[in-house]
Amino acid sequence: MVLCQVNGRQPVIPIHKGGDPSLVTNYRPVTLTSVVCKQMEHVIAYLRQVWDKNDWLYDGQHGFRPEYSCESQIIMVCQDTADSLDNRDRIDATIVDFSKAFDLVPHGRLLAKIANSGVDSRVVVRIWEFLVGRTQRVRVERQLSQEVRVTSGVLQGSVLGPLLFLAYVNDIWRNMASTIRLFAEYCIIYRKITKNEDTEILQKDLDRLGEWAVVNAMRINPSKSKAVCFTRAR
Repeated sequence: MVLCQVNGRQPVIPIHKGGDPSLVTNYRPVTLTSVVCKQMEHVIAYLRQVWDKNDWLYDGQHGFRPEYSCESQIIMVCQDTADSLDNRDRIDATIVDFSKAFDLVPHGRLLAKIANSGVDSRVVVRIWEFLVGRTQRVRVERQLSQEVRVTSGVLQGSVLGPLLFLAYVNDIWRNMASTIRLFAEYCIIYRKITKNEDTEILQKDLDRLGEWAVVNAMRINPSKSKAVCFTRAR
């Protein structure tokens, strides 16, 4: 078992996702925070109520939200696809996967987005204190690595981590003419194709998605991203 320790007290335990267990890339780090820390996170998590009241969170995001789920997102996508097929229209879609998305979130940009979401400035300060100044080290059996500073990312397995990630990707849909739906870091962008201009619009939206990824320090994983065409035509 490989063990990372955050701040020397809060362990990050790699969970095997599948595949070759000898490859580090096949593990997902999950943080185990203390009970006191979790209580503090629950207090800060009230900001979800502020976002719900202001309708700030993108409605096409179904991850980590009450009354939303992976199933609800699938139903929405399948319904849109079925409606188009019933009209004998074609839908082109691209399913996009972001690599190590939770680990790459820059703290400064994240805090700026939260500050512009309508929450109290004191909450932003508490989140800054929660994220900034962390260190981690790796333990293999009884051997410990040197401590290194954690300069990016939100803690997977923590109370606040998923909520902070939703805030970070919340603006991904802006300036998109095609439909984009998300479940946490996974997204699908699609458009009904009735003329050549629709294909061009979809391509421009994919270009915008790529530009958003570069600006926001996200990495698109080509090996797990797929292009799909739904049509009745042979």
